[in-house]
Amino acid sequence: MPKTMGILGKKIGMTRIYSEMGMATPVTVVEAGPCKILQVKSPVKDGYSAIQVGFAEKKASRVIKPLAGHFSKSGTEAFYYIKEFRVENPEQYEIGQTISLEALFKVGDLVDIQGTSKGRGFQGVMKRHGFSGGCAGHGSHHHRAPGSIGCSAWPARVVKGKKMPGRMGNDTVMTKNVIIIDVRAEENILLLKGSVPGAKQSLLKIFSK
Repeated sequence: MPKTMGILGKKIGMTRIYSEMGMATPVTVVEAGPCKILQVKSPVKDGYSAIQVGFAEKKASRVIKPLAGHFSKSGTEAFYYIKEFRVENPEQYEIGQTISLEALFKVGDLVDIQGTSKGRGFQGVMKRHGFSGGCAGHGSHHHRAPGSIGCSAWPARVVKGKKMPGRMGNDTVMTKNVIIIDVRAEENILLLKGSVPGAKQSLLKIFSK
């Protein structure tokens, strides 16, 4: 399979599994696939090679008309999520083809996981950037403030990129080289070592390597 090929999944949550020696390993449980190919894109027609896949079936009555036409043209069901994966040889894929776990992954493989990190809203510099803050004594008037942010005579402004309070989280995050601990193809479940980006029930893109 091409390196950028992958599958869509939903983060279920975290737990731990134990080895025969009693060693505990933290794992993230992911419901991965099955996905249906909705469209095959080629360099001649679209300018690049990719496949468009759908994940998590949805009632056809809850789909807007443009998407309903797109799904009917591909001859598949309606889906909640539609994403693309770059591929090297688009001609080896067909519209309506199912992408499943056993075709892509096995225990011990390394995968890259892309997800949307948890949104934290507007946060100060201590939470957002890890600043230590000022003195904690009663006489201090500088507890959680960032301190000086600008320059005096030159350049007499706040330089770009200065670490300041602001919106935190809700960013696209890629975690690389995550180890697959277990593949349960009959349940469409992947067990990934450690944590992955996103909240429970959030969408993940899982790339094979």
